[in-house]
Amino acid sequence: MRDAWEKHLTRWAGAGLMDAATAERIRAFEASSAEGQKLRWPVLVAISLGGLLLAAGVLLFVAAHWDDLSPGWRFTLVLLLVAVFHAGGALVSERFSILATTLHAVGTAALGAGIFLAGQIFNLQEHWPGALMLWALGAWAGWWLRRDWVQATFVALLTPGWLLGEWSVATEFMHGRSLIPAEFTLLLAITYLTARVGSDASAVRKALVWIGGIAIIPATLILISAREFWTEGEPLVPGWLSLIGRIGVLVLPLALAYWLRRHSARLNVFATLWVVVLGTMVPTEHLQAGQGFSGVAYFWYRVAPYLWCAVGSVALVAWGLYEERRERINLGFIGFAITVLSFYFSTVMDKLGRSASMIGLGLLFLLGGWWLERTRRRLVARMQAVKR
Repeated sequence: MRDAWEKHLTRWAGAGLMDAATAERIRAFEASSAEGQKLRWPVLVAISLGGLLLAAGVLLFVAAHWDDLSPGWRFTLVLLLVAVFHAGGALVSERFSILATTLHAVGTAALGAGIFLAGQIFNLQEHWPGALMLWALGAWAGWWLRRDWVQATFVALLTPGWLLGEWSVATEFMHGRSLIPAEFTLLLAITYLTARVGSDASAVRKALVWIGGIAIIPATLILISAREFWTEGEPLVPGWLSLIGRIGVLVLPLALAYWLRRHSARLNVFATLWVVVLGTMVPTEHLQAGQGFSGVAYFWYRVAPYLWCAVGSVALVAWGLYEERRERINLGFIGFAITVLSFYFSTVMDKLGRSASMIGLGLLFLLGGWWLERTRRRLVARMQAVKR
C-alpha cells in the first residue's frame, strides 16, 4: 500500500499539483503514522505461536475422532478446515493483516493435509507427486491472491518438491538417479540466497534468502555425498530422461535467477558452472562396492572436492562483497571453515597419532577460528564503510 501512495504522490508533485514541501510533509506524516502502527516482536511471536498451536490443536482433534467418522464426514471436515481458515483470514485482512497472513498460512497448510487425507479416505493409490503438485497449485493461487511472504515460501518449497518427487518416481531403482536432484537443490538454494539485489528489501525476497541460506550448506554436503554404487541387475537412467533432468537442472534455476535479478543473473551462470564441476567430482559410474581410487582418480574424487568447495566459499564471500550482502559473506566463511574441518577429519587426522591429531584439531579451532572471524569482521566493516 505504501508503494501505491508514494507513486501517486511523486506523480502529483511532478505534475505541479503540489509543491515539494507539501509532499515532504505528507511523507513525514505517513512515516510517523506507520511507525506507530508497527507491531512489536512480542505480538509477532504471540501470533506466530498461536497459529502453530491452532494448527496443531485442530490436527490433534481431527486425529482423535478420525476413526469415528464416516468417509463422507471425513471429507467434509477436510474441506471445512481449508475453507474456515481462509475465510477467517479474509475477514480480518483489513483490520489485522498479520493475523490474516497467519490464518491464510494455516489454510494453505491444511490444504496439503486435506489433499493427502482425501487420498487416504478414498483409498486412492495414485501418483503421489501429483498431490504435491495440487498443493503447490494451491500455494500459487494463494500467492497470486495475497502476494505475501508466507504463500511465497510455500511456493518456493512445494514447487521444487513436486519436481523432485516426479524425478524420484520416474527413476526409482535406477542407477545414476541421485546426482541430478542434488545439483538442482544446490542451484536452487544459491538462486534463493541471491534473490536480494541492491536496496530491494521485500518480505518475499527476504524469505527466499532465508530458505537459501538454510539450505545451501546441507545441499552442498548432499551433492558431495551423492555417490552411488552399481549393483548387479540395476538399470541405468535412460538417456532421454537423463537429458531432460540435466536441462531442468541448468535452465530452471537460471530462469528463476533472471526473473529475480534480471541482468545481475549473469553471476549465477558462474555459480551454475561451479556446481556442474562439483558434480563431476562425484563418482557415479559403474563401481563395484568397496572399489577404491588411485592416481588421478584419487585426487579428483577425494581431494579436489575440498579444494573446489574452498574456492566456492571464497567466491561466495567475494559475491557478497560485490553486491554488499552480509549474509553471503557469513555463509562463505562458514563454508570455508566446514571445508577445512572436513578435510582435516577425513584426510589428515587418521595419519597422525592420537595426541598429535587432538593438538592439531585444537590449534585449528583456536587459530583458524580467530583468523576467520577477524577477517570476516574486517570485510564486513569495509563493506559497511563503502555503503556509507
